[in-house]
Amino acid sequence: MFRPFAAAAVAALLVAVVPQVPAAQPDDGWVSLFNGKDLTGWGYKAGDKFESFDGKAEASDGRYAAKDGVLTVNPGKGLKQLWTKAAFGTDFELKVEFRAAVNADSGLFVRGPQLQVRDYPVAGPYKMLTKYKAQDWNEVVVVAKGLTAHCTCNGEVLEAMFKLPPTGPIGLEADRDRMDYRNLRIKPAAGK
Repeated sequence: MFRPFAAAAVAALLVAVVPQVPAAQPDDGWVSLFNGKDLTGWGYKAGDKFESFDGKAEASDGRYAAKDGVLTVNPGKGLKQLWTKAAFGTDFELKVEFRAAVNADSGLFVRGPQLQVRDYPVAGPYKMLTKYKAQDWNEVVVVAKGLTAHCTCNGEVLEAMFKLPPTGPIGLEADRDRMDYRNLRIKPAAGK
């Protein structure tokens, strides 16, 4: 027979033994570029015009969609680029997690120039990566200093001296197959 006292003892033991989730840590200066639920802060550019997707879960053509913390690049015809409203002109560190479908081709625009983000072993150009996880989450880190950036994927160098203009937005490209992005965040360099 199970007694109420025994149930309380088991519950107390579980609380004492099961590790507790730590309290949220301060953001340490990181700014999220994607809120995880919609495309607020993002849109399409056409010359001087900006089509904002604030409060919308999907781009006007369906190429980009936000759901459950993931920004998905959907297959479609031709190239399509999604841009932040904000421009970034200071030194910064940018972190982006991505998951590429087989042979997927996308891109990360850093102040304008494009860094290839793809299913690297199949689509290239960085086919020799040993830490890349096919069809799983990977992390690109871009450290921008002045007019160049050091770019890595899971700690392996993609571009050591990626050339940048003085300022510009962050963007994503829809090209081939599905690509998922999450945890898009930027941190200005200390004192910037």
